[in-house]
Amino acid sequence: MEQKTKLKFWSIVLLTINSIIGTGIFLSPGGVAKQSGSMAPFIYICAAVFAVILALTFASASKYTRESGAAYAYVRTAFGDETGLYVGITRFVSASIAWGVMATGVIKTTFQILGYSAADITFEMQTIGFIILMIILFIINVMGTKVFSMVSNLSTIGKCVALVIAIAAGIIIAMMTGNHMHELDTLVNEAGVKVVPEMTVTGFVTALVAAFYAFTGFESVASGAADMEEPEKNLPRAIPVAIGIVAAIYFGIILTAMMIDPVAMVTSTSVVVLADVFQNPIIKNVVVIGAFVSMFGINVASSFHTPRLLEAMAQRKQVPDVFAKRNSRDIPVNAFIITTVFAIVIPMAFSYDMKGIMIISTIARFIQFILVPIAVIMFYYGKTKNPTIEGAKKNFITDVVVSVMSLVLTVVLLAKFNWAGSFSTTTEAGTSLNYFAVISMFIGYVIIPAFVHFYAKSKKSEKVNG
Repeated sequence: MEQKTKLKFWSIVLLTINSIIGTGIFLSPGGVAKQSGSMAPFIYICAAVFAVILALTFASASKYTRESGAAYAYVRTAFGDETGLYVGITRFVSASIAWGVMATGVIKTTFQILGYSAADITFEMQTIGFIILMIILFIINVMGTKVFSMVSNLSTIGKCVALVIAIAAGIIIAMMTGNHMHELDTLVNEAGVKVVPEMTVTGFVTALVAAFYAFTGFESVASGAADMEEPEKNLPRAIPVAIGIVAAIYFGIILTAMMIDPVAMVTSTSVVVLADVFQNPIIKNVVVIGAFVSMFGINVASSFHTPRLLEAMAQRKQVPDVFAKRNSRDIPVNAFIITTVFAIVIPMAFSYDMKGIMIISTIARFIQFILVPIAVIMFYYGKTKNPTIEGAKKNFITDVVVSVMSLVLTVVLLAKFNWAGSFSTTTEAGTSLNYFAVISMFIGYVIIPAFVHFYAKSKKSEKVNG
């Protein structure tokens, strides 16, 4: 039997880069800059360090189990089926939210390319656009793997070309016009109030979480550990290298954009904030189109992977079997439909506010960012509910020290995060609690997991009773 070719070190690095660079860097800079001012480039470096530490923890976990599902598999192995199920279902919810973020970006960018301003795009227009996009994604899923490969290649080329052009153009423009970065720190609105507030611990953490969104995606790389050459050796090396490369690109873009026109970054009403930094129409259009291609490509990937996470749990009899059924074209239609509902409802809950959805999408991942480090420590000391791989190469530094660092950093960020501000809606009448958002999160992280728990428990009882 012919041996299956496995991904080598640099292939893992490229896979990680492609998994990380997506919508975040095109969408988040304005919000980060508005919260941190001239410290924005430093904020992205801090986010990169946090991402490296967390990524090392996920890489360490991958060497202890061959099961698919990444965090779902790690937590299930360490804590047992019930805790694993909770992480699996909430990971599905968070993946659906992330899909909603990217879908929202595609819709708004499409309207921007068509010449609509942010004020022209109504709630109804966005909802109709959402439905049309989901139909297109369903058709692409049905068409097969060749279309997936084509879109993936296009999105990779598009995102890289757009970012490289933005950096190169930014360096040239900055050399010609000088450094305007600190203009943001003294910028005031019509009422004479500073646009960028004084930096506080809470403000720093909120900006850090917003910047961290641009680095998410690394947590899924280890899902394919079985298809990698010496994952226990290459993953811990490849992931930090990849994040380092991404961090250098992000730092270059944010630094040059801040030097050219930081005011445009915080006052822009465009979806692709980076585009408004450049006055040259050619460069501006390249950035917008590159962002669109990148967003659409990642939407296609999300429409493929996210439903299959639900399908995987259905195959293990932990959620209803209906989600494991496929149609004549071998597509998990039922899982696709329920995933689409989540991807549409969450953005609607936030009235398609990109900043709000990105923050919640990031916070939603923190459940696994807490449990996976604990799971790795349990793997190291052999205190698990289910068996791990025999002969796994243990390393006290990466398995225990780094995991403790990950856990401490995550807890500190969650403790200092501006929860009230992230779940509030600001209008002309003032600031109020976004009840729709709170209810949606309660349903996604309490009601649905509770329902799934009792379902899985009843199924297990039926099996025992014969």
